[in-house]
Amino acid sequence: MTAEDLLGAVRTALAAGADDVDLVDTAARIAWSTIAEPGDAVAGELVSGLRPDRALGVVLEAADTGDVRGLVALCAEAGVAGSEDPTAFGAVLLAAVARWSPRLGRSEVGDVLAAGRAVGARLLVPGAAGWPDRVDDLGPHAPLVLWTRSDATEQRPTLAVVGSRANTVAGAEAAAEITSAAADAGCAITSGGAYGIDAVAHRVAIAARVPTTAVLAGGIDQLYPAGNVDLLHTVARQGALLAESPPGTRPTRWRFLARNRLIAALGDATVVVEAGARSGALNTAPHAAQLGRPVFAVPGAFSSSASVGCHRLVAQGRAQIVVHACDPVDAATAATAAAATATATAVSFPVSDTVEPLSAAREDPEVLRVLDALGRRAMPEHEVAVRSGMSLAEVADALALAELQGLAVHGSGGWARA
Repeated sequence: MTAEDLLGAVRTALAAGADDVDLVDTAARIAWSTIAEPGDAVAGELVSGLRPDRALGVVLEAADTGDVRGLVALCAEAGVAGSEDPTAFGAVLLAAVARWSPRLGRSEVGDVLAAGRAVGARLLVPGAAGWPDRVDDLGPHAPLVLWTRSDATEQRPTLAVVGSRANTVAGAEAAAEITSAAADAGCAITSGGAYGIDAVAHRVAIAARVPTTAVLAGGIDQLYPAGNVDLLHTVARQGALLAESPPGTRPTRWRFLARNRLIAALGDATVVVEAGARSGALNTAPHAAQLGRPVFAVPGAFSSSASVGCHRLVAQGRAQIVVHACDPVDAATAATAAAATATATAVSFPVSDTVEPLSAAREDPEVLRVLDALGRRAMPEHEVAVRSGMSLAEVADALALAELQGLAVHGSGGWARA
Protein backbone atom coordinates (compact mmCIF):
# COMPACT_ATOMS: atom_id res chain seq x y z
CA MET A 1 0.00 0.00 0.00
CA THR A 2 1.40 3.38 -0.99
CA ALA A 3 1.52 6.30 1.45
CA GLU A 4 -1.26 7.99 -0.52
CA ASP A 5 -3.44 4.88 -0.36
CA LEU A 6 -2.77 4.56 3.37
CA LEU A 7 -3.82 8.14 4.09
CA GLY A 8 -6.91 7.59 1.95
CA ALA A 9 -7.79 4.54 4.06
CA VAL A 10 -7.27 6.58 7.24
CA ARG A 11 -9.60 9.28 5.91
CA THR A 12 -12.24 6.66 5.08
CA ALA A 13 -11.97 5.07 8.54
CA LEU A 14 -12.48 8.34 10.41
CA ALA A 15 -15.91 9.11 11.73
CA ALA A 16 -17.92 11.88 10.06
CA GLY A 17 -16.90 15.40 10.96
CA ALA A 18 -13.16 14.67 11.06
CA ASP A 19 -12.26 16.67 7.94
CA ASP A 20 -9.68 18.79 9.79
CA VAL A 21 -7.83 15.82 11.32
CA ASP A 22 -4.13 15.44 10.50
CA LEU A 23 -4.06 12.13 8.59
CA VAL A 24 -0.32 11.51 9.11
CA ASP A 25 -0.62 11.95 12.87
CA THR A 26 -3.73 9.74 12.87
CA ALA A 27 -1.87 6.96 11.03
CA ALA A 28 0.94 7.29 13.60
CA ARG A 29 -1.59 7.06 16.44
CA ILE A 30 -2.91 3.81 14.96
CA ALA A 31 0.64 2.49 14.76
CA TRP A 32 1.25 3.50 18.37
CA SER A 33 -1.90 1.64 19.43
CA THR A 34 -0.42 -1.56 17.98
CA ILE A 35 2.90 -1.02 19.79
CA ALA A 36 1.91 0.08 23.30
CA GLU A 37 -0.55 -1.67 25.58
CA PRO A 38 -3.63 0.30 26.73
CA GLY A 39 -2.84 2.95 29.33
CA ASP A 40 0.93 3.05 28.70
CA ALA A 41 1.79 6.43 30.24
CA VAL A 42 5.22 6.72 28.60
CA ALA A 43 3.69 6.32 25.15
CA GLY A 44 0.99 8.81 26.09
CA GLU A 45 3.53 11.43 27.20
CA LEU A 46 5.62 11.02 24.04
CA VAL A 47 2.63 11.20 21.71
CA SER A 48 1.31 14.27 23.51
CA GLY A 49 4.65 16.05 23.88
CA LEU A 50 6.28 15.28 20.52
CA ARG A 51 3.22 14.59 18.34
CA PRO A 52 2.48 11.03 17.21
CA ASP A 53 4.48 10.92 13.95
CA ARG A 54 7.64 12.50 15.36
CA ALA A 55 7.46 10.38 18.53
CA LEU A 56 7.21 7.20 16.47
CA GLY A 57 10.18 8.16 14.32
CA VAL A 58 12.53 8.92 17.22
CA VAL A 59 11.49 5.78 19.09
CA LEU A 60 12.22 3.67 16.01
CA GLU A 61 15.63 5.31 15.79
CA ALA A 62 16.32 4.71 19.49
CA ALA A 63 15.33 1.06 19.14
CA ASP A 64 17.65 0.74 16.15
CA THR A 65 20.68 2.25 17.89
CA GLY A 66 19.97 1.22 21.48
CA ASP A 67 20.65 4.84 22.47
CA VAL A 68 17.88 7.00 23.97
CA ARG A 69 19.98 10.13 24.59
CA GLY A 70 18.63 11.86 21.48
CA LEU A 71 15.09 10.98 22.54
CA VAL A 72 15.73 12.34 26.04
CA ALA A 73 17.07 15.61 24.59
CA LEU A 74 14.03 15.99 22.31
CA CYS A 75 11.67 15.39 25.22
CA ALA A 76 13.50 17.95 27.37
CA GLU A 77 13.26 20.48 24.54
CA ALA A 78 9.52 19.83 24.18
CA GLY A 79 8.92 19.95 27.94
CA VAL A 80 7.65 16.38 28.22
CA ALA A 81 6.72 15.58 31.83
CA GLY A 82 9.61 13.92 33.70
CA SER A 83 12.33 15.00 31.27
CA GLU A 84 13.64 17.59 33.73
CA ASP A 85 15.62 14.73 35.31
CA PRO A 86 17.50 13.30 32.28
CA THR A 87 19.06 10.38 34.14
CA ALA A 88 15.83 9.04 35.61
CA PHE A 89 13.88 9.84 32.46
CA GLY A 90 16.47 8.09 30.31
CA ALA A 91 16.06 4.92 32.37
CA VAL A 92 12.28 5.10 31.95
CA LEU A 93 12.62 5.55 28.18
CA LEU A 94 15.16 2.75 27.91
CA ALA A 95 12.75 0.36 29.63
CA ALA A 96 9.87 1.57 27.45
CA VAL A 97 11.78 1.12 24.19
CA ALA A 98 12.74 -2.38 25.32
CA ARG A 99 9.07 -3.03 26.07
CA TRP A 100 7.94 -1.81 22.65
CA SER A 101 10.78 -3.26 20.58
CA PRO A 102 9.26 -6.72 20.01
CA ARG A 103 6.32 -5.03 18.25
CA LEU A 104 8.18 -2.29 16.39
CA GLY A 105 8.25 -2.94 12.67
CA ARG A 106 5.50 -5.54 12.92
CA SER A 107 2.56 -3.14 12.84
CA GLU A 108 0.81 -2.73 9.52
CA VAL A 109 -1.55 0.23 9.78
CA GLY A 110 -3.21 -0.77 6.51
CA ASP A 111 -4.09 -4.21 7.91
CA VAL A 112 -5.55 -2.64 11.04
CA LEU A 113 -7.69 -0.30 8.94
CA ALA A 114 -8.88 -3.19 6.77
CA ALA A 115 -9.87 -5.23 9.83
CA GLY A 116 -11.85 -2.29 11.20
CA ARG A 117 -13.51 -1.71 7.85
CA ALA A 118 -14.54 -5.38 7.68
CA VAL A 119 -16.86 -4.96 10.69
CA GLY A 120 -18.04 -1.44 9.83
CA ALA A 121 -16.03 0.19 12.62
CA ARG A 122 -15.20 3.88 12.64
CA LEU A 123 -12.06 5.52 14.00
CA LEU A 124 -12.15 8.25 16.66
CA VAL A 125 -9.20 10.48 17.52
CA PRO A 126 -8.75 13.26 20.10
CA GLY A 127 -10.19 16.60 19.09
CA ALA A 128 -12.39 15.20 16.34
CA ALA A 129 -16.17 14.86 16.31
CA GLY A 130 -17.40 11.88 18.29
CA TRP A 131 -14.35 11.66 20.56
CA PRO A 132 -15.58 11.24 24.19
CA ASP A 133 -13.86 14.16 25.92
CA ARG A 134 -14.26 12.54 29.33
CA VAL A 135 -11.42 10.11 28.58
CA ASP A 136 -9.00 13.02 28.23
CA ASP A 137 -9.13 13.28 32.03
CA LEU A 138 -6.95 10.15 32.07
CA GLY A 139 -4.00 12.32 30.99
CA PRO A 140 -1.09 10.21 29.70
CA HIS A 141 -3.17 7.07 30.35
CA ALA A 142 -5.85 8.19 27.87
CA PRO A 143 -6.43 6.01 24.80
CA LEU A 144 -4.42 6.91 21.70
CA VAL A 145 -7.36 6.12 19.42
CA LEU A 146 -10.78 4.60 19.84
CA TRP A 147 -12.73 2.33 17.52
CA THR A 148 -16.51 2.44 17.56
CA ARG A 149 -19.42 0.62 16.01
CA SER A 150 -21.99 3.37 16.24
CA ASP A 151 -22.85 6.73 14.72
CA ALA A 152 -24.24 8.08 18.00
CA THR A 153 -22.72 11.36 19.19
CA GLU A 154 -25.32 12.46 21.76
CA GLN A 155 -23.81 13.71 25.02
CA ARG A 156 -25.74 13.31 28.26
CA PRO A 157 -25.04 12.52 31.95
CA THR A 158 -23.63 9.01 32.17
CA LEU A 159 -23.67 6.42 34.93
CA ALA A 160 -21.10 3.59 34.90
CA VAL A 161 -22.64 0.39 36.24
CA VAL A 162 -20.29 -2.51 37.00
CA GLY A 163 -20.29 -5.68 39.04
CA SER A 164 -19.86 -9.41 39.25
CA ARG A 165 -20.28 -11.72 36.29
CA ALA A 166 -21.75 -14.36 38.59
CA ASN A 167 -24.42 -12.13 40.11
CA THR A 168 -27.11 -13.10 42.57
CA VAL A 169 -30.82 -12.47 42.00
CA ALA A 170 -30.63 -9.58 44.48
CA GLY A 171 -27.69 -8.11 42.58
CA ALA A 172 -29.57 -8.27 39.27
CA GLU A 173 -32.60 -6.59 40.85
CA ALA A 174 -30.43 -3.82 42.30
CA ALA A 175 -28.68 -3.25 38.96
CA ALA A 176 -32.02 -3.12 37.16
CA GLU A 177 -33.54 -0.66 39.63
CA ILE A 178 -30.53 1.68 39.56
CA THR A 179 -30.32 1.57 35.75
CA SER A 180 -34.05 2.20 35.45
CA ALA A 181 -33.73 5.23 37.75
CA ALA A 182 -30.84 6.49 35.62
CA ALA A 183 -32.90 6.07 32.46
CA ASP A 184 -35.81 7.97 34.00
CA ALA A 185 -33.39 10.82 34.77
CA GLY A 186 -32.19 10.89 31.16
CA CYS A 187 -28.78 9.34 31.85
CA ALA A 188 -26.83 7.12 29.51
CA ILE A 189 -25.34 3.88 30.81
CA THR A 190 -21.81 2.60 30.32
CA SER A 191 -20.50 -0.82 31.28
CA GLY A 192 -18.29 -3.62 30.01
CA GLY A 193 -20.63 -5.91 28.10
CA ALA A 194 -19.81 -8.90 30.32
CA TYR A 195 -22.12 -11.51 31.80
CA GLY A 196 -23.89 -10.67 35.04
CA ILE A 197 -24.34 -7.10 36.24
CA ASP A 198 -22.96 -5.56 33.03
CA ALA A 199 -25.49 -7.41 30.90
CA VAL A 200 -28.38 -6.47 33.20
CA ALA A 201 -27.44 -2.78 32.97
CA HIS A 202 -27.23 -2.88 29.18
CA ARG A 203 -30.52 -4.75 28.80
CA VAL A 204 -32.44 -2.38 31.07
CA ALA A 205 -31.00 0.63 29.22
CA ILE A 206 -32.03 -0.90 25.90
CA ALA A 207 -35.54 -1.59 27.18
CA ALA A 208 -35.78 1.99 28.46
CA ARG A 209 -34.51 3.29 25.09
CA VAL A 210 -31.59 5.28 26.49
CA PRO A 211 -28.07 5.15 25.02
CA THR A 212 -25.74 2.53 26.44
CA THR A 213 -22.04 1.98 25.75
CA ALA A 214 -20.10 -1.26 26.11
CA VAL A 215 -16.33 -0.87 26.41
CA LEU A 216 -14.54 -3.91 25.01
CA ALA A 217 -11.33 -5.38 26.40
CA GLY A 218 -10.09 -6.49 22.97
CA GLY A 219 -10.48 -5.20 19.44
CA ILE A 220 -13.74 -3.77 18.12
CA ASP A 221 -14.21 -6.99 16.12
CA GLN A 222 -13.83 -9.19 19.21
CA LEU A 223 -17.35 -9.41 20.65
CA TYR A 224 -16.82 -11.12 23.99
CA PRO A 225 -18.22 -13.07 25.74
CA ALA A 226 -19.71 -15.22 22.99
CA GLY A 227 -23.00 -15.57 24.84
CA ASN A 228 -23.50 -11.79 24.70
CA VAL A 229 -22.88 -11.29 20.97
CA ASP A 230 -26.55 -10.56 20.22
CA LEU A 231 -26.72 -8.17 23.17
CA LEU A 232 -23.59 -6.35 21.98
CA HIS A 233 -25.02 -5.96 18.48
CA THR A 234 -28.10 -4.38 20.05
CA VAL A 235 -25.90 -2.09 22.15
CA ALA A 236 -24.15 -0.97 18.95
CA ARG A 237 -27.50 -0.09 17.37
CA GLN A 238 -28.85 1.87 20.33
CA GLY A 239 -25.62 3.22 21.79
CA ALA A 240 -22.04 2.34 21.04
CA LEU A 241 -19.34 -0.28 21.26
CA LEU A 242 -15.92 1.19 22.06
CA ALA A 243 -12.45 -0.36 21.95
CA GLU A 244 -8.98 1.13 22.18
CA SER A 245 -6.99 -1.93 21.10
CA PRO A 246 -6.58 -2.49 17.34
CA PRO A 247 -9.07 -4.77 15.58
CA GLY A 248 -7.96 -8.36 15.92
CA THR A 249 -6.63 -7.92 19.47
CA ARG A 250 -8.01 -10.64 21.68
CA PRO A 251 -9.39 -9.79 25.12
CA THR A 252 -7.25 -10.89 28.06
CA ARG A 253 -7.58 -10.56 31.82
CA TRP A 254 -4.89 -7.88 31.79
CA ARG A 255 -6.78 -5.86 29.19
CA PHE A 256 -10.04 -6.25 31.12
CA LEU A 257 -8.38 -4.50 34.06
CA ALA A 258 -6.94 -1.77 31.81
CA ARG A 259 -10.35 -1.37 30.13
CA ASN A 260 -11.94 -0.49 33.48
CA ARG A 261 -10.21 2.91 33.54
CA LEU A 262 -12.18 3.83 30.39
CA ILE A 263 -15.48 2.76 31.96
CA ALA A 264 -14.66 4.93 34.97
CA ALA A 265 -13.66 7.89 32.78
CA LEU A 266 -16.77 7.67 30.60
CA GLY A 267 -19.08 7.78 33.62
CA ASP A 268 -19.94 10.93 35.57
CA ALA A 269 -20.37 8.55 38.52
CA THR A 270 -19.69 4.84 39.05
CA VAL A 271 -21.72 2.31 40.99
CA VAL A 272 -20.40 -1.15 41.91
CA VAL A 273 -23.54 -3.22 42.30
CA GLU A 274 -22.06 -6.54 43.39
CA ALA A 275 -18.47 -7.74 43.64
CA GLY A 276 -16.67 -10.56 45.38
CA ALA A 277 -13.42 -10.06 47.28
CA ARG A 278 -11.29 -10.40 44.14
CA SER A 279 -13.72 -9.29 41.46
CA GLY A 280 -12.13 -7.46 38.55
CA ALA A 281 -15.00 -4.94 38.72
CA LEU A 282 -13.48 -3.57 41.92
CA ASN A 283 -10.61 -1.91 40.11
CA THR A 284 -13.06 0.41 38.34
CA ALA A 285 -13.68 2.14 41.68
CA PRO A 286 -10.12 3.43 42.33
CA HIS A 287 -9.90 4.65 38.71
CA ALA A 288 -13.10 6.65 39.18
CA ALA A 289 -11.98 8.00 42.56
CA GLN A 290 -8.61 9.13 41.16
CA LEU A 291 -10.49 10.99 38.44
CA GLY A 292 -12.62 12.74 41.05
CA ARG A 293 -15.77 10.88 39.98
CA PRO A 294 -18.29 9.87 42.70
CA VAL A 295 -18.17 6.14 43.55
CA PHE A 296 -21.04 4.15 45.05
CA ALA A 297 -21.38 0.56 46.22
CA VAL A 298 -24.57 -1.43 46.80
CA PRO A 299 -24.70 -3.25 50.15
CA GLY A 300 -25.77 -6.86 50.37
CA ALA A 301 -26.19 -9.45 53.09
CA PHE A 302 -23.12 -9.55 55.37
CA SER A 303 -22.94 -13.29 54.75
CA SER A 304 -22.95 -12.92 50.95
CA SER A 305 -19.56 -13.55 49.33
CA ALA A 306 -20.88 -11.70 46.27
CA SER A 307 -20.98 -8.44 48.25
CA VAL A 308 -17.69 -8.62 50.16
CA GLY A 309 -15.94 -6.32 47.68
CA CYS A 310 -18.70 -3.71 47.90
CA HIS A 311 -18.64 -3.80 51.69
CA ARG A 312 -14.88 -3.29 51.73
CA LEU A 313 -15.14 -0.29 49.42
CA VAL A 314 -17.59 1.32 51.82
CA ALA A 315 -15.65 0.32 54.96
CA GLN A 316 -12.43 1.76 53.52
CA GLY A 317 -14.16 5.01 52.63
CA ARG A 318 -13.64 4.40 48.91
CA ALA A 319 -17.33 4.37 48.04
CA GLN A 320 -20.56 5.85 49.28
CA ILE A 321 -23.25 3.40 50.25
CA VAL A 322 -26.32 3.24 48.01
CA VAL A 323 -29.34 3.89 50.22
CA HIS A 324 -31.77 4.63 47.39
CA ALA A 325 -31.54 3.68 43.73
CA CYS A 326 -31.43 7.36 42.79
CA ASP A 327 -28.29 8.11 44.86
CA PRO A 328 -25.70 7.35 42.15
CA VAL A 329 -28.03 8.83 39.51
CA ASP A 330 -28.25 12.14 41.38
CA ALA A 331 -24.46 12.19 41.66
CA ALA A 332 -24.04 11.58 37.92
CA THR A 333 -26.41 14.37 36.94
CA ALA A 334 -24.85 16.78 39.43
CA ALA A 335 -21.34 15.89 38.28
CA THR A 336 -22.17 16.74 34.67
CA ALA A 337 -22.57 20.42 35.47
CA ALA A 338 -19.33 20.52 37.46
CA ALA A 339 -17.34 18.54 34.87
CA ALA A 340 -17.09 21.50 32.50
CA THR A 341 -14.81 23.36 34.91
CA ALA A 342 -13.09 20.46 36.65
CA THR A 343 -9.51 19.65 35.74
CA ALA A 344 -8.31 16.15 36.53
CA THR A 345 -4.82 15.61 37.92
CA ALA A 346 -2.67 13.22 35.90
CA VAL A 347 -2.06 10.16 38.05
CA SER A 348 -1.03 6.55 37.61
CA PHE A 349 -3.69 3.88 37.75
CA PRO A 350 -2.54 0.71 39.49
CA VAL A 351 -5.02 -1.58 41.17
CA SER A 352 -5.42 -0.15 44.66
CA ASP A 353 -3.22 -1.85 47.22
CA THR A 354 -6.14 -1.95 49.64
CA VAL A 355 -8.48 -3.69 47.21
CA GLU A 356 -7.42 -7.25 46.58
CA PRO A 357 -6.65 -7.94 42.92
CA LEU A 358 -7.77 -10.92 40.92
CA SER A 359 -6.52 -14.18 42.37
CA ALA A 360 -4.48 -14.94 39.25
CA ALA A 361 -2.48 -11.74 39.74
CA ARG A 362 -1.79 -12.05 43.46
CA GLU A 363 1.83 -13.01 43.06
CA ASP A 364 2.93 -10.75 40.22
CA PRO A 365 0.87 -8.87 37.61
CA GLU A 366 3.57 -9.53 34.99
CA VAL A 367 2.97 -13.26 35.44
CA LEU A 368 -0.68 -12.59 34.60
CA ARG A 369 0.35 -10.83 31.39
CA VAL A 370 2.60 -13.64 30.13
CA LEU A 371 -0.01 -16.25 31.03
CA ASP A 372 -2.58 -14.28 29.02
CA ALA A 373 -0.16 -14.36 26.08
CA LEU A 374 0.60 -18.07 26.30
CA GLY A 375 -1.50 -20.82 24.78
CA ARG A 376 -1.33 -24.61 24.71
CA ARG A 377 0.96 -24.41 21.70
CA ALA A 378 4.55 -23.71 22.66
CA MET A 379 5.94 -20.35 21.52
CA PRO A 380 9.32 -18.61 21.81
CA GLU A 381 9.95 -15.81 24.31
CA HIS A 382 9.99 -13.22 21.54
CA GLU A 383 6.43 -14.11 20.54
CA VAL A 384 5.33 -13.90 24.18
CA ALA A 385 6.87 -10.40 24.32
CA VAL A 386 4.97 -9.35 21.18
CA ARG A 387 1.67 -10.62 22.55
CA SER A 388 2.09 -9.23 26.08
CA GLY A 389 3.63 -5.85 25.26
CA MET A 390 6.54 -6.50 27.63
CA SER A 391 10.28 -6.39 27.06
CA LEU A 392 12.22 -9.61 26.51
CA ALA A 393 13.89 -9.20 29.91
CA GLU A 394 10.54 -8.75 31.67
CA VAL A 395 9.11 -11.75 29.83
CA ALA A 396 12.07 -13.94 30.82
CA ASP A 397 11.66 -13.02 34.50
CA ALA A 398 7.88 -13.48 34.47
CA LEU A 399 8.10 -16.85 32.68
CA ALA A 400 10.66 -18.08 35.19
CA LEU A 401 8.34 -17.15 38.05
CA ALA A 402 5.35 -18.73 36.29
CA GLU A 403 7.36 -21.93 35.86
CA LEU A 404 8.22 -21.97 39.56
CA GLN A 405 4.52 -21.61 40.38
CA GLY A 406 3.67 -24.50 38.05
CA LEU A 407 1.71 -22.21 35.72
CA ALA A 408 3.97 -22.47 32.63
CA VAL A 409 6.28 -25.11 31.16
CA HIS A 410 9.27 -24.79 28.88
CA GLY A 411 9.95 -27.34 26.17
CA SER A 412 11.88 -27.69 22.95
CA GLY A 413 9.36 -25.51 21.09
CA GLY A 414 9.29 -22.71 23.68
CA TRP A 415 6.82 -21.83 26.43
CA ALA A 416 3.25 -22.97 27.00
CA ARG A 417 0.67 -22.96 29.76
CA ALA A 418 1.02 -25.80 32.22
